[in-house]
Amino acid sequence: MESLLVANRGEIARRVIRTAKNMGIRTIAVYSEADQTLPFVLEADQSVLIGPAAPADSYLNIDAVLAAASATGAAAIHPGYGFLAENPDFAQAVQDAGMIWVGPSPSAMRAMGDKIEARNRMAAAGVSVAPGSTEPVADVAAALVEADRIGYPVMVKAAAGGGGIGMSAAADPAELVKAFETAQSRAERFFADPAILLERFVPSARHIEVQILGLTDGTVVALGERDCSVQRRHQKVAEESPSPAVDPVLRASLLQMAIRAGEAVGYRNAGTVEMLLDTASGEAWFLEMNTRLQVEHPVTEMVTGLDLVQEQLRIASGMAPTFDPKAAPSPVGHAIELRVYAEDPKRFLPRPGTITSWIEPSGDGVRVDSGYTAGNVVTPFYDPLLAKLIVHGDDRAQALARARSAVDGFVIDGPKNNLPFFVELLDDPGFVAGQYDTGIVSRLRR
Repeated sequence: MESLLVANRGEIARRVIRTAKNMGIRTIAVYSEADQTLPFVLEADQSVLIGPAAPADSYLNIDAVLAAASATGAAAIHPGYGFLAENPDFAQAVQDAGMIWVGPSPSAMRAMGDKIEARNRMAAAGVSVAPGSTEPVADVAAALVEADRIGYPVMVKAAAGGGGIGMSAAADPAELVKAFETAQSRAERFFADPAILLERFVPSARHIEVQILGLTDGTVVALGERDCSVQRRHQKVAEESPSPAVDPVLRASLLQMAIRAGEAVGYRNAGTVEMLLDTASGEAWFLEMNTRLQVEHPVTEMVTGLDLVQEQLRIASGMAPTFDPKAAPSPVGHAIELRVYAEDPKRFLPRPGTITSWIEPSGDGVRVDSGYTAGNVVTPFYDPLLAKLIVHGDDRAQALARARSAVDGFVIDGPKNNLPFFVELLDDPGFVAGQYDTGIVSRLRR
């Protein structure tokens, strides 16, 4: 692989460019008119303007991205996360154009992109799935019947897409009617697919995910779990590895479940198997599979010592991984990631604006993956993620201490940001004890 176009923006584009450059690969950035002064544009070996600020006219414009790749002689395309990253039609178009797609096959993406089909495939492969729909729920009447079968409370979610968009829980028929209508409307708007899935809602749950790599020889390896239970509006804001809720016996079961999930679809490249852990019963169920690199991949990198983007690029090039597949690196120490957003730290609403001061923390075990710097403008057109603050320690206590110090040392002036929320989270007794679930943010905001 001599050249790589990164079909994304912000911190993930910058992060992929950094690894590619370290591997001696020529890097190409694509950018919108709103992003022309951001660091990722300036750091790439070559940058191409692909359209106006609106995502549909730039980062989601397949023709524009492919035209940029053709014009610059790109040998491969890395999609990052979000935008076109889980679009099988885009992956197929990249391959049809004679370029390397840094990701799983379009067929695997299609199989796992529909949550209902994914659930059915996993069940057939012997992977535990939560009680729920086996086919799309067409309307409110059908939803009411299905909810009675599953048992309240139920989670209502779009069958396509991700990111928790439109997802909500319903405790009774009245709430279900409202949740269904909202979910279907947002599914149509964001994913152009109104299909709805119902699943049993677990009131006290941990969101656990396993990082997998599907290698060129067909082997699927699991690289440990991440706990992603700190969420607002069903969207993650903090993650850690290993999970305080997972003991060695459960860990072995989760990793094996993830491997079976990957093998069931002939998975290649990096992927994440997301699961729900019922803290009351100890049961774990398959939720979905993300057929891309996750936002929170750095916590796995910190505890394994691997560069997951490097592994992605090697796999896509037909090369062996940097480690022995028969002895995948065991996690060492503890890592925590905090997603720093330009948002109100109380209500978590986006707060775009000009960054007047930007000072990143440093020190032992501290890493910052950022998409902005002083002078940049955070626009309202995209997700307001500013940076990811990642810390590593010999154990969880040290990681927490380093996280507190790093948050205190991170200076961002201009747009409001959620660093004050992390001060609160890192001092919360439940979080400090590792005894929390997906309701922790709601509890802190009561």
